[in-house]
Amino acid sequence: MAARGAPSSGQGVRQTSDRREQDRGSRAYDRPIYRKAAGALLFLAGAVILMGIITAEALYPADYSTAGNTVSDLGGSRPSEGGVVLQPSATVFDATMVVSGVMIVAAAYGLHRAFGRRAVTIPTALLGLGVLGVGIFPGNTGLHPIFALLAFVSGGLAAILSYKASVSPLRYIVVVLGAIALLMQVLGILGAPQPDGMGLLGDGGPVAALGSGGMERWVAYPVVLWLTAFGGYLMGPGRSERPVT
Repeated sequence: MAARGAPSSGQGVRQTSDRREQDRGSRAYDRPIYRKAAGALLFLAGAVILMGIITAEALYPADYSTAGNTVSDLGGSRPSEGGVVLQPSATVFDATMVVSGVMIVAAAYGLHRAFGRRAVTIPTALLGLGVLGVGIFPGNTGLHPIFALLAFVSGGLAAILSYKASVSPLRYIVVVLGAIALLMQVLGILGAPQPDGMGLLGDGGPVAALGSGGMERWVAYPVVLWLTAFGGYLMGPGRSERPVT
């Protein structure tokens, strides 16, 4: 006769599955060193990118417009525009991208060790590789557009998917930031006047009014904001570190 209260095989499977989900969810808090290191690297990468761009813009030795000039023009203008490289802005911008790209890739490793969620770590690593490539291959080179697109798309995806490793209200904020980056990327490709885009929205719409530089910043800066916000969150105390009240 079976003992009373003995769990059925189905209940045992469900309990095992629930236990695995709990273990996976608390994995980050069992490895606070990796979580906090990843957070510090992401936060610093966002700060370095922001301050590096501001510095490169301030030191640009020619006329520069945030509407008419893209961020990448700081490292070198496009080959179709003569491939002009102006110092010291180019060195500041390229060094900024290389340093921050390395930090983001390293942060992706920390995220993997802390959370074990590939949906979070893979796009973050691709973002880091894209940013690194932007610094190694500036705007006056043929490979630059490939790495810039990789950084923009993977950055938006990384922000959205980081909700898996966040709690509310941040999990909703990161989704909004990522969605804005991806939406503006699509609008830039479809709606920006030629040769920057396909010009499907005409030359008088809001996309055209922002200019190529404004559109690019609406793609890049939400990702930068995500880096600092998500990084700051990761540096906070985990569940096992929170004081009991």
